[in-house]
Amino acid sequence: MLSGGKGTRLRPLTFTLAKQLIPVANKPILGYVLDQVAETGIKEVGVIIAPETGQYVKEYVQDGSRWGFHVTYISQEPLGLAHAVKTARGFLGRDDFVMCLGDNLQGKGIAPLVEKFSGEALDALILLKEVEDPSKFGVAVLDSKGNIVRLVEKPKTPVSNLAIVGTYLFTAKVHEAIERIKPSWRGELEITDAIQEMVNQGCRVKAEILDTWWLDTGKKDDILAANAKILDEYIKCEVKGEVVNSTVEGRVTVEKGAKIVNSSIRGPAVIGENCLIENSFIGPYTSIGNNTQIADSNIEYCVIMENTLIKGVERLEESLIGKNAKVTKNSRKNTIKLHIGDYSEVEV
Repeated sequence: MLSGGKGTRLRPLTFTLAKQLIPVANKPILGYVLDQVAETGIKEVGVIIAPETGQYVKEYVQDGSRWGFHVTYISQEPLGLAHAVKTARGFLGRDDFVMCLGDNLQGKGIAPLVEKFSGEALDALILLKEVEDPSKFGVAVLDSKGNIVRLVEKPKTPVSNLAIVGTYLFTAKVHEAIERIKPSWRGELEITDAIQEMVNQGCRVKAEILDTWWLDTGKKDDILAANAKILDEYIKCEVKGEVVNSTVEGRVTVEKGAKIVNSSIRGPAVIGENCLIENSFIGPYTSIGNNTQIADSNIEYCVIMENTLIKGVERLEESLIGKNAKVTKNSRKNTIKLHIGDYSEVEV
């Protein structure tokens, strides 16, 4: 399980938080991936962490017992996916294994892939998804039987529209392939090069094409899209908190201790524990983290993390707000006051 990297495209959040821990529908992205791993019956999981943010991953995953497996933490500098496998070789030994990216979400579990990989005695099985712009991804070229013929990393001239999704299954033969490849122009050991080397060596390398949604949550808009998708598919009508002189429409979850006063909530949306929503409108595709206060504001299509204060904001949309943040209206019209960190983005 890869949960390292620096998350530069999501700064400033990722200065103090691993990008895999950013919540969608009030649950860290990594949690959804671990849920799918748990469904396979795998009992030993190695989690690749970065020196800068690894402590936050450890705090969330702990020993892995809530998912029914045991966790070993492996620190790695971000030098490529194949380098992550190389770093984890002592943990992996000669075993077959699944490699998942902790910031990728997909609408189907990986248990069927594990069954196919074992049943067909493959050396590698990768997941692919048809995309509109292949130049952003590593892509695969297949033969008529679904065998991988060629892999190209971010091709300028499209050779295929099948992007490589962040789920891979390997036998120990991948280690030998990694030893034979060299760093790319980016200075990284690319997993696409390792898989291509396996193909060149005559290994049994196949692909499965994903027939449902897939999201790589590397940027703010990706996080918001993932939040919307999860809310659409999984949120339930469940009110555990208190609703006073308010309306709650559609699929909305209001967690225990939350209080909705003189407000309107329109789902799909989730309101976390011990939140206070007063004189406000919370629109569709919005997640409000625990212990957040929102007053006299209108919010839609947002991810608001925990312990946040939003007050007097006439309209807030398509926004990702970090923990312990404050967004308030200045009493003087046409005046803007900001206190923001490096790499922040503000539209006014």
